[in-house]
Amino acid sequence: MKLAKKVALNYYRAKFRLLGLFAPRKAARSAFKLFCTPFSGKPERVMPQIFEKAERVSIGIDGKLTLRGWRWQPEVVPPTDKKILILHGFDSYSYKFEKYIRPLRKQGFTVMAFDAPGHGISDGKTINSLQYKNAILNIEKKFGTFYGIMAHSIGGLAASLASEHLPKLKKLVLIAPAIEITRPIDNFSKMVSLPERVQERMYKLIIKIGKLPVSYFDARRAVKQLKVPTLWLHDEEDAVCPYHEVLPVKSLALPHVTFHITKGLGHSNIYRDPQTVKTIVGFLSA
Repeated sequence: MKLAKKVALNYYRAKFRLLGLFAPRKAARSAFKLFCTPFSGKPERVMPQIFEKAERVSIGIDGKLTLRGWRWQPEVVPPTDKKILILHGFDSYSYKFEKYIRPLRKQGFTVMAFDAPGHGISDGKTINSLQYKNAILNIEKKFGTFYGIMAHSIGGLAASLASEHLPKLKKLVLIAPAIEITRPIDNFSKMVSLPERVQERMYKLIIKIGKLPVSYFDARRAVKQLKVPTLWLHDEEDAVCPYHEVLPVKSLALPHVTFHITKGLGHSNIYRDPQTVKTIVGFLSA
């Protein structure tokens, strides 16, 4: 463990231990904020050439934040009216999905991508799955119906939740989606030595903010409710969103869900893999 990370962890452990004794609600709010904060921050990154040529777009959300993104027109003539939305994961950014843009445009799609709240060139410092879900719905409301959505990690969880409110969506691609929120919260709590009473208040805070039970934030629950054709890609060695959590929904053999399982690519290399690109583009254009 790097020294800076070790020092930070020790600081937060001491902070939550002290706040947990005298101000557990405040400790829960502080812990939830930290849980929702991308650890890399928003450093300036080199823009891929294909992004330099895109139309810049933006949308305001929550009356406070501006999400910034890009739009590419189809490369085929005549173009179709079908749009694809690309969503990245936690502590990530849209540039990482540059490999998908040209192949999708060649299939006649308009392609759009936005940096999520607290990420890349968008405003904000934090993100949660409910906020991301609502951002997707706002994007769809402003820019029109999307034919397909492809999303990675927390973007996948948010997309599955949003899809329950997108009756005109025709294709959904989930790449190593965040499956639910209790395990990540439990892992976070262990990492920062969060007192049990603070963790309990943190769950209560999530319920209060979302006005929904914690069980709602589950990609498996959402996918079972959907009818839209869904491609779910996951790696057996994913250390971030474990494959064994996928098995309960995979065993249901849902007629609208196709699974593409890999081995050895992990949580992030799966979307970088050339075969994955071909599989996703083929599914969306079929």
